[in-house]
Amino acid sequence: MNTLVRRLRTLPLRSRLALLVSVAVAVAVAAVAVTCWFITQKQLYAQMDQELHNQVGSLNQSSRQQQYGLISCTALTEGPKDLPGPTIQVIYANGNTCTWRGPSAIPAQHSDLAVANGTKSSSLHTTDAANGTSMRVLTVPVINDDPHQASGMAISIASPLDEVTKPLTTLAWVLLAVGGIGVVGATAAGLWIARTGLRPVDQLTEAVEHVAATEDLTVRIPVEGDDEIARLSASFNSMTASLASSRELQQQLIADAGHELRTPLTSMRTNIELLTRSEETGRAIPPDDRKALMASVKAQMTELAALIGDLQELSRSGLSGTEGPLKVVSFHETARQALERARLRGPELKIVSELAPWYVRAEPAALERAIINLLDNAVKFSPPGGTIEVHLMRGALTVRDHGPGIPADELPHVFDRFWRSPTARALPGSGLGLSIVARTVESYGGEVALAAADGGGTVATMRLPGAPTPPPDRPAEVTAA
Repeated sequence: MNTLVRRLRTLPLRSRLALLVSVAVAVAVAAVAVTCWFITQKQLYAQMDQELHNQVGSLNQSSRQQQYGLISCTALTEGPKDLPGPTIQVIYANGNTCTWRGPSAIPAQHSDLAVANGTKSSSLHTTDAANGTSMRVLTVPVINDDPHQASGMAISIASPLDEVTKPLTTLAWVLLAVGGIGVVGATAAGLWIARTGLRPVDQLTEAVEHVAATEDLTVRIPVEGDDEIARLSASFNSMTASLASSRELQQQLIADAGHELRTPLTSMRTNIELLTRSEETGRAIPPDDRKALMASVKAQMTELAALIGDLQELSRSGLSGTEGPLKVVSFHETARQALERARLRGPELKIVSELAPWYVRAEPAALERAIINLLDNAVKFSPPGGTIEVHLMRGALTVRDHGPGIPADELPHVFDRFWRSPTARALPGSGLGLSIVARTVESYGGEVALAAADGGGTVATMRLPGAPTPPPDRPAEVTAA
């Protein structure tokens, strides 16, 4: 059985479908044919038995002279007995028989003797005659109204079973022929249906093989109807579209990264070449100029390191952009730690915070990095001695600065990779910070937005859903620095 299953699995799908259809039709045809044959057999036997009973009724209604001759078994003893019609013979209680009509005697059975002895009302059975012919035999007692005639006799009427077996044999051959034609037709129909039904699957297979061989993600499969094949085709088209979009984003990221890396690398190369030429020619660079060159190189290296770090963050595997498994963390504690780092980056600024307890499901390091990026953005654009207001209430973290603000036409682009406002191009940064914030927040099921604040400046809002089972809350804290 296991070998058969393994061989079936090696066949093409359309061959397996055609084979299954053929087997199903063959089983159905066989079941119908066998049922038809047995019903016909039952009907023919019932018809023969009824005919034998009718023959008994005809004998009982015959003339007394014929009845006397039948009972005495003398009317045909001298004449021919192989007359047309059923075989008739007399059975005596002592076991003797006398064939009154018919080509061959029929051995008396125990049930026939029981009828002759009066212990059984009738007997219906199948037996073989002396010449080997199978006979259907009905035995009934003799109705004897003459007191001078001896009792203890029975009459058997028999018909050859050929009247039943020949039509059944013919019917069996007819059913076999019709069933064979049906199975062959079902096999052909199964192959045609399988070939037609699997044509979309063949198209999908060809498309997948084409994509695998050429990496051409522009291939699309026509979607017809709304069945499973149509859904599979639509899913394939959606997958290739997503892959194409991902490839375009990857290429764009590489192009943007190359463009952003070119500026600090060019500046560093120029400064290093000046320093190297000074060493090679022996012409000393004035101390102030040398100090400025070294500071420029250090600044460019810092910018380059920050850019590489941001690129590594964006290129992390997985859609969530997280470094570890998610767990329930305190949003307010993470924000408080980020505030401490922001105060070190802007010591001349006043940062006021109000953090109400809130717990989220996130990766602590990634969440803190996203909050720091928002705070860095506020620190960068705040005027000297300015104030930054940070509030956390019911999962919404707002960071409000009093800087120049962002023009309305630039707000839709603030979360794009490497995008920087024309007014901020002179400031340090790679243009990836807010993009990292958006990616991290969206991976946790939240949302982030920037908007113009009333009275000037910008307000950034980060919303995160609460954790299902938060730890015990802490009271809100208000701090200022």
